[in-house]
Amino acid sequence: MKLHLGHLYPEFLNLYGDRGNVLILSRRAQWRGIQVEVTPISLGDKLVPGAYDLLFLGGGPDQEQGIASADLVAKGPWLKEAVEEGTALLAICGGYQLLGEYYRTASGETLPGVGLFAVYTEAGNKRLKGNIAIRVPELGSEYPVIGFENHSGRTFLKGSRPLGQVIYGDGNNGADGTEGARYRNAIGTYLHGPLLSKNPHLADYILRLALRRRYGEVELSPLDDTLEMATNTAVYKRFLPTRGKW
Repeated sequence: MKLHLGHLYPEFLNLYGDRGNVLILSRRAQWRGIQVEVTPISLGDKLVPGAYDLLFLGGGPDQEQGIASADLVAKGPWLKEAVEEGTALLAICGGYQLLGEYYRTASGETLPGVGLFAVYTEAGNKRLKGNIAIRVPELGSEYPVIGFENHSGRTFLKGSRPLGQVIYGDGNNGADGTEGARYRNAIGTYLHGPLLSKNPHLADYILRLALRRRYGEVELSPLDDTLEMATNTAVYKRFLPTRGKW
């Protein structure tokens, strides 16, 4: 088997080690004998429909988001077509914002989005920053998904379902208890870290979504994630408020 992974704007959108998510997905596939071809996709690059099983879009500050925004909107019809056809997608922070309807910056500039997720984002006066844990229904109840968030944007869901519910932290907007967004096999989230280093259960879930498009249901052989899941539990408990309960 072979996995085709497209990495969008790696030179612009790579805050907080987001590039590490591509490395983690690649290694976890390769350890199971699955070949991975990673293709960088940047400004002006033409996109071939049906070429990718998985797309990744990282986060970036407002200036870099502005650079990528117009090009990403131009690629929007292809991205939406790819997701409709079953391509998996993971977008982090700024990438997540740009896949919504729009992002209005603190200066009042409105960056149009792709409209893949039925969400919109408005800049706030205070950054939402710190460790975060969420409950993702598709991953069961044994382990949360944990990460680090640092964003001034407040994202509000208009129709997309959330990736998960906040256990602690701020999530999409610090008010409604939601974090991230889902549409078909596309996931948007504010969790940095890189996200997948502390959450191998989420990494494997994304790999299964990506492989399903080309090969149908694939049962991934187990890996020894003892240390990774011990880290997940330790970090979760370290920052869990005393009133909280998993």
